[in-house]
Amino acid sequence: MTAWVALLRAVNVGGTGKIEMARLREALGKTALEQVRTYIASGNVVFVGPDDEAEVRQVLTEAINGEFGGCPEIILRTGKDMARVLARNPFTDAAGNQVIVVFVDGPAEVGDLRHQTVEQVVADASEVFIHYPSGQGQSKLVVPAAKQGTGRNINTVTKLAEMAAEIG
Repeated sequence: MTAWVALLRAVNVGGTGKIEMARLREALGKTALEQVRTYIASGNVVFVGPDDEAEVRQVLTEAINGEFGGCPEIILRTGKDMARVLARNPFTDAAGNQVIVVFVDGPAEVGDLRHQTVEQVVADASEVFIHYPSGQGQSKLVVPAAKQGTGRNINTVTKLAEMAAEIG
């Protein structure tokens, strides 16, 4: 069994993709997954499950479809993967809420950035790290990889890695 982190894409953002975390925990708790926990309302789930990623994805997809009538895109990482993401953060001196990690399935590519001013962008493995020194809300930066993945700030990534370490 492996400690996993599931990142659900576009959940509870701007009134779309509504998934209640309590219902999600309950639905997933009825599956082969164990120690299911959620963190904040943006679709972060930590749990222990089978070692096989395809099997975990199928269990998640079926449970979420069954409970909510649809399933957002799911990005999976092991707890150890999340710890490695933190270790690879190229912006360790920046505030945690100013660094966003975009998680994608497959190789991360920055693509053709648009409207970049002071932001710094680094692609590494299956993640794109973005430093927003003036804050993400102030930025006009367009990162094509963000459309294929889901972003979390370093504070959230840190918490998810800690939660996964606790159960795994």
